[in-house]
Amino acid sequence: MKSQKQKISEYNVIFQEEKEGGYSVWVPELPGCASQGETFDEALINVKEVIQLYLEETKKESPVLSYKKQFVVPVQIYA
Repeated sequence: MKSQKQKISEYNVIFQEEKEGGYSVWVPELPGCASQGETFDEALINVKEVIQLYLEETKKESPVLSYKKQFVVPVQIYA
């Protein structure tokens, strides 16, 4: 039995803690691909599911991403 290689894609995902509770989450590289969850773990599970559905529905190959060393840093400005 031959093993089938699976393609693994990686996307940057942004989580935002909401004042009312829970988290909003979206994928900048996939327009309109967003979800939410009451906890961080729930939001993470939900966004993974949404990414898979997004890719299936658009029937596009995941974008070829060049290596980008990215990170998010919150910056506070006192005015």
